[in-house]
Amino acid sequence: MAQESRAGSSWASHLPPETLITEIPIAQPEPRPSYGLALGLFIATLCTTLLAGAAMDSGDPFFPFRHPSEIYRGIPFSFSLMAILLTHEMGHYLTSRYYGVKASLPYFIPAPPVILNPIGTFGAFISMRSPILKRQALLEIGAMGPIAGFVVAFVAVWVGLENSTVAQTPAESQIWLGSPLLFSGLAAWLVGLPGEGFYLALHPVAVAGWFGLFVTALNLLPIGQLDGGHITYALFGRKHRIISIMAVLALAILGVVGWPGWFVWGILGAIIGLRHPPVVDQDLPLGRRQRLIAWASLVIFVLTFTPVPFSV
Repeated sequence: MAQESRAGSSWASHLPPETLITEIPIAQPEPRPSYGLALGLFIATLCTTLLAGAAMDSGDPFFPFRHPSEIYRGIPFSFSLMAILLTHEMGHYLTSRYYGVKASLPYFIPAPPVILNPIGTFGAFISMRSPILKRQALLEIGAMGPIAGFVVAFVAVWVGLENSTVAQTPAESQIWLGSPLLFSGLAAWLVGLPGEGFYLALHPVAVAGWFGLFVTALNLLPIGQLDGGHITYALFGRKHRIISIMAVLALAILGVVGWPGWFVWGILGAIIGLRHPPVVDQDLPLGRRQRLIAWASLVIFVLTFTPVPFSV
């Protein structure tokens, strides 16, 4: 043992100084979770969604400010939407931890006042603090958020539709929500199709579920580093950029023939970037579980996407 130690010292003494430095791995400490920031943003978003829910339930955007004691009327919408968003982000977070990828806690984005954002939030996100190097991990981390959030949104839509009613179509202009396949199918089954001059007056929980489906579809767009972009890169590797470009062009076309807001999402996708960081095992085949998760994500996207989500 002593001879091996001397030989090792003699060998190392002939190396350039910079080699000695670079050969020593330096462990990077994991950043401490920002519990205070995460909790503060959660509470702020809970408050703004409560305001949005109270305004929605009363039909008056100024209602929460005129009658602060009636804020509890926003609970069904707020709690349902927050549960969907939290479950979505925890799907990413727990899967990241399972694969040893460092990730932040979920951060919610409040959106006051109610008038400028009718749902009281711009969503939530987690921040990846270490690269995702394996193909299987990339696919599952990208997919488990939308899948988990979709399950809760599905329950919210079901419960909300069972408590929705058919009402006479109002004479004044209204903002109408589009109907993705899942939503329209459940509505026809649980409530029935409204006749001429009538519409489906959605319960706040159903509205929260609808927005949950909308958020799920947005995240599954196969663009850049969105959840759908992660899945697409894990499946198709270098072809991911071509698919991203085609998706942005498709959104531009939908912005012309459908909802103009798709222009915004197409521009955002192009600004954020159409490329994706590489993984080290792109040529290795995916397992059966990953293929099933990919197919499930595709089915969920088809069921939740609507070309015209909003109209007047």
